[in-house]
Amino acid sequence: MPCPDPPPPSAPALSRRLPLVMALACGVSVANVYFPQALAPLIADGFGITADAAAAVATVTQLGYAVGIFFLVPLGDRLSRRPLITALLAATALALLAAALAPATGALLAAGAVVGVATVVPQLLLPMAAGLVSADRRGAVIGTLQGGLIGGILLARTFGSTLGEQLGWRAPYLVAAALTVLLAIVLHTALPDTAPAVRERYSALLAACLWMLRTEPDLRRSALFQATLFGGFSAAWTALALLITGPHYGLNTQVVGVLALIGAASMFCAPAAGRWVDRNGADRVNLWCILATLTAAAVLAGGAAGSWTGLAALVAGLLLLDIAVQCSQVANQARIFALHPEARSRLNTAYMTCSFLGGSAGSWLGIRAYARLSWLGVCALIGVLALLAFTLYVTGARRQQARAAAQPELPAR
Repeated sequence: MPCPDPPPPSAPALSRRLPLVMALACGVSVANVYFPQALAPLIADGFGITADAAAAVATVTQLGYAVGIFFLVPLGDRLSRRPLITALLAATALALLAAALAPATGALLAAGAVVGVATVVPQLLLPMAAGLVSADRRGAVIGTLQGGLIGGILLARTFGSTLGEQLGWRAPYLVAAALTVLLAIVLHTALPDTAPAVRERYSALLAACLWMLRTEPDLRRSALFQATLFGGFSAAWTALALLITGPHYGLNTQVVGVLALIGAASMFCAPAAGRWVDRNGADRVNLWCILATLTAAAVLAGGAAGSWTGLAALVAGLLLLDIAVQCSQVANQARIFALHPEARSRLNTAYMTCSFLGGSAGSWLGIRAYARLSWLGVCALIGVLALLAFTLYVTGARRQQARAAAQPELPAR
């Protein structure tokens, strides 16, 4: 069991205000990956393609995010994080501008992939914050940053759908590029200088991510929990725009933004989730989140009814799903950041790569489930993924019990 590790004496202290700035940065940055999900119908109209084909922009951006996490986030252990974060934000802004000016879907897909690859700033900020606080505050600080992250994911849909409906699908990309430039300036000023944790070669950093995923059971469990739950989350939100604008409701994409705005209230649960983890342990919080996701799948099925009854079911189900996924994220990251203090970026790389591969797969499966089985198929997919997470939880708990029973008891003194 890893011992609690206070920040090194030479590490800059994390003030009470800086986590709020970092949380805001997480939200603004990660929104660049998610606002395209609300734009699929508008992009389809703009280029004269099907909604399913337009939804590929969101899927490609998420895949790019997973690629960026694996290949760029390990550099957080090797390089000073502040200049690295500034450079990545500049690259993101340029890619967003290219997407806004894309003349065809091919160029938009390519620019979206680059946006995803470069938008890994939150995954550098989280281990950075974890390394600047003592173990007894780590859950709460991670919860604060995670609240900003989830708020950005959800409010991104409100931002994208509202601005896109009023000014066209290119407008959100242009505004996001300007906000990203502003964010780069703020973080370059606010973040402390941190010394690199290791001096290993880049190839060794990447190899270490795979090695730790193989050798650390707690890392594997955390990654699998989040990949399954986040896959269901992505399936729901990717298919939601198709449901709202389809024959069941016949509404515009702004309604998706309103639903996301309501769901964003769940971001205030993240700091509380951090305190629950500090008090009850990550495993118990994971179990609560899995059961909440199963319940959310059942509630969301009521959205197939249409009318105000269906909308009420969608609001309740999405809110519960959002809370479950973000609280699970807090629990999992608190668990993995306690493993190896000098390798937090690499641990987060392995974990988040698996998580977003699960999210990308969830988006892909969600679109296909909706095309073949409509909204009930998407809800069934969410339930199946939650059951898979529950199976992993039970199997892991039994293995832990078996290992504990196999250990010889220490003789009494």
